[in-house]
Amino acid sequence: MFDGSTEIFEMLKRPNTIQIIPILNGKILITREEQPNSKRKFGFYGGRADEGEAPLVTAKRELLEESGLASDDWELWKTYDPIVKMEWTIYIFIARNVRKVGEPVMEAGEKIAMQEVGFDKFVELFTSDGFWSPNFSNDLLRLKLAGRLEEFRKKLFP
Repeated sequence: MFDGSTEIFEMLKRPNTIQIIPILNGKILITREEQPNSKRKFGFYGGRADEGEAPLVTAKRELLEESGLASDDWELWKTYDPIVKMEWTIYIFIARNVRKVGEPVMEAGEKIAMQEVGFDKFVELFTSDGFWSPNFSNDLLRLKLAGRLEEFRKKLFP
């Protein structure tokens, strides 16, 4: 504590989450995903990091497992630590120039379909109620309000 004393605070820990924005031929690939007890309208490719697994390694593994895609052009765009009382980081990666290298391998509790969208549709979808990542949505809305969406578009499509 600030006065030199010691206190114990409760805190949770969960595996870090990796989310990927894959780019293919000028389009952004998003998911239409269904899991038991959760019917998301759309979202990112990604998932939880395995114990000791580096974020980029997780991103490459998750993209390959869920889509059969790979990339040699990766960039970490942002990280979020969304809950104060939880040790948990969300990593958002951009994967440019993705290419098909295999078939998706879904877990038993996953149904994932790929959808290609343009940048404007991506912004519309990911700032709506159907998307579950409020930190990312807030960032997109802030960029839009500040007239800086073009900066993000150039990150995706340099």
